[in-house]
Amino acid sequence: MKKLILPTALAIALALGSVPAWAQMGQGGGQWGHGQPMTADQRLQMMTKELNLTTDQQEKIKPLLESESQQMQTLRQDSSLSREDRMTKMQQIRQSTNDQIKSSLNDDQQQKFEQMMRHQGHGRGGPGGTPPPAGSGPPPQ
Repeated sequence: MKKLILPTALAIALALGSVPAWAQMGQGGGQWGHGQPMTADQRLQMMTKELNLTTDQQEKIKPLLESESQQMQTLRQDSSLSREDRMTKMQQIRQSTNDQIKSSLNDDQQQKFEQMMRHQGHGRGGPGGTPPPAGSGPPPQ
């Protein structure tokens, strides 16, 4: 019986010690963490990589992302709005920012940007997007 106590105690200690790391990984959802919005700099970094933005484009887009981030933060802290109203305003802010970003992109970049937004849920009824066209149901399973 005494021979089992030490190995069991070690196993429990190891298991409990790994729980915080596992929980962090579960929240991870990628490089920036699940449930936490990316910062303006992180979004710009991702867009630069995905869209091959020029330095000039980065300088035009960064203030747009920073403004959007500030507006979203203010909106999240506004407890006077219902959840539905807050989500509607967030969608409007995101759509406005996306429209301004697209004006700084060339045709190829605009197409890639739209694909990125669709992939992330923006532009398909997800956060910050428009609903899908009428008559388009869910994809077949």
